[in-house]
Amino acid sequence: MSFVNKMFNRINLKGYEAFKSSVEKLTGKNEVNVYFTGSKNDTGVSWCPDCVSAEPHVLDAVEKFAKKESIFMYVDVGDRTFWKDMKNPFRTDKDVLIQVIPTLIRWKAHQRLEGPQCENKDLLEMFFTEADD
Repeated sequence: MSFVNKMFNRINLKGYEAFKSSVEKLTGKNEVNVYFTGSKNDTGVSWCPDCVSAEPHVLDAVEKFAKKESIFMYVDVGDRTFWKDMKNPFRTDKDVLIQVIPTLIRWKAHQRLEGPQCENKDLLEMFFTEADD
């Protein structure tokens, strides 16, 4: 499922295959920022308490600081059991290599915020406003 926001392009994805398929199509076209988070239950709450804490900060920073032409991918990494499997593809894919959620990355660049960094307003502003390394 995806939709376009007035300020930036947001794409919501569930699972590794949906993520890889989408990110490969977008590479090189625009700046792509990817937020990895735990899946949500029927009431819209993630099983991951750190993701619950970070989400409002990340979404606020995207609204305030993301470039208008950028793409924001919101990626559901799955349930707790899948995430905790050290062989899950989000952990083993050499282009992703996330070890903690939430994680926010700039695709094909060096910008990365992990865990509690995703709640830090100053770091989030720098993430979205500084140029690629």
